[in-house]
Amino acid sequence: MNKPAAFFSNTYVEETRFGFWFLRSHTWQHHVLRVAINDLRRLFSEPPPAQAVLLDAGCGQGKSFRYLRDTFAPGQWLGADADPHSLTLSGQEAERLGLEVKLLGSDCAELPLADASVDMVFCHQTFHHLVEQQKALAEFYRVLKPGGYLLFAESTEAYIDTWVIRWLFRHPMHVQKSAAGYLQMLREQGFAFAERNVSYPYLWWSRATDFGLLERLGLRRPKPFGEREETLVNVVARKPLQAAP
Repeated sequence: MNKPAAFFSNTYVEETRFGFWFLRSHTWQHHVLRVAINDLRRLFSEPPPAQAVLLDAGCGQGKSFRYLRDTFAPGQWLGADADPHSLTLSGQEAERLGLEVKLLGSDCAELPLADASVDMVFCHQTFHHLVEQQKALAEFYRVLKPGGYLLFAESTEAYIDTWVIRWLFRHPMHVQKSAAGYLQMLREQGFAFAERNVSYPYLWWSRATDFGLLERLGLRRPKPFGEREETLVNVVARKPLQAAP
């Protein structure tokens, strides 16, 4: 069913009231956003571009702005989101932080930006909300300059398709993918990255069956890497300086 005209996309999947509240909570900001941005910074093979033009794709309520400022010090800010109310809150957050952020009411699958105009695209916990994922990824690739970076941090199907998350939040379930599936999408689009540019955080909140409670109580041992189904994947992927022949 098409969404009301209030949204900037016909395929926008509206979040639950709980989800909207959670995205401005301390838990989200401290244990999710902060941790992911620190991890993405660690995954760079070389220093990030100075004074970068940075696009926050799916900027939501703008809670990422202060962490991106402190970590990457962008020279120019862009924020895109399909929800007008979220954009209003992003504007208020930018004003509170003293940042000039150009906000775009847009679906990630149709970004109103010129080709090769952005140095970094930050896409954190947004992609699994997008119905037209392939188009969105193509848009990220298009707007990035040659040599530009996609900072991609995502929850996988193993996390999204649990009773707790399905009950509390709302997602388009038919597009959810595994960590390997997301990495394959990035490669097929033309992005380049090595093993050192990828991480699979195994964080307490990403074990949605019990949020890691049994492990913390010593009643269960966490499965080691390679023997578990990954719930999170973070990637720093680069658009090649020259297109493949």
